[in-house]
Amino acid sequence: MTNLAFPSRQVGDFTITAISDGYLAASLDLLSNIDPADASRMLESAGARDHTSIHINCYLVRGGGCTALIDAGAGGFKQWGGRLTTNLALAGIQPSEIEAILLTHAHPDHVGGLTDGLGNAMFPNAELVAHHREVAFWQDDGNLSRTPERAHGSFLLARRAFDSYRDRLRIFDAGGEVLPGITTMPFPGHTPGHSGYRLDSGGRSLLVWGDIVHFPSIQVPRPDVSIAFDQDSHLASETRSRLLDLASSEGLLIAGMHLGELGFAHIERKGGTYGITYA
Repeated sequence: MTNLAFPSRQVGDFTITAISDGYLAASLDLLSNIDPADASRMLESAGARDHTSIHINCYLVRGGGCTALIDAGAGGFKQWGGRLTTNLALAGIQPSEIEAILLTHAHPDHVGGLTDGLGNAMFPNAELVAHHREVAFWQDDGNLSRTPERAHGSFLLARRAFDSYRDRLRIFDAGGEVLPGITTMPFPGHTPGHSGYRLDSGGRSLLVWGDIVHFPSIQVPRPDVSIAFDQDSHLASETRSRLLDLASSEGLLIAGMHLGELGFAHIERKGGTYGITYA
């Protein structure tokens, strides 16, 4: 496999590459506001063969004087993902070359790859950039105590990630430029500090929207459909609708952690609903 095997796009001075971390196990029963049978039919109409897994993308960004990574995959947590470092090597990148990791949020399939099994940082020269509400939520003992015990592992994993990068943790408070040409945008609902990253260069733009959707062929035409991973399903649905309108009206190129292996897409308004076309 060569660099050409990974989906890449040029956005002005930036090269952004979708790097697969693998898959996580899922179920259509996790979705709300839709009958599982209807969800299954929508997946089948979109050509999906496997209804029980969700693909995990990370994005390698080169340009603007920096080599950055947006999210770090699951790292094998619950046997999810774990392919990031192997695929980075196939793309010609070693972990030591990553200078910044921009975090969309701290769910396990986004922070699991930040550390190894001993809790050591996998990216020794990278600063970790995250929204202050995201860091605060996962470090709050009150939030941990109110969470079912089955989910405690997610808190411990997030805390281990933040602790491993504590000397290189950069927290931002609101939308603004986090690296030259890369601006953060708040996308609340999925988690308190869920954030996207917009790249603007050379008159071109791309939006990495994190976990706005998990099942694109369902949640793009049906933004009212939420998933159990959303902490505030109503707010997540509102955010999703807003982003679909923005992406379609501006013709933005979209990148998302669960868009599938093709990694990049456009959103089109189709009458009273939206459709997704992979770039």
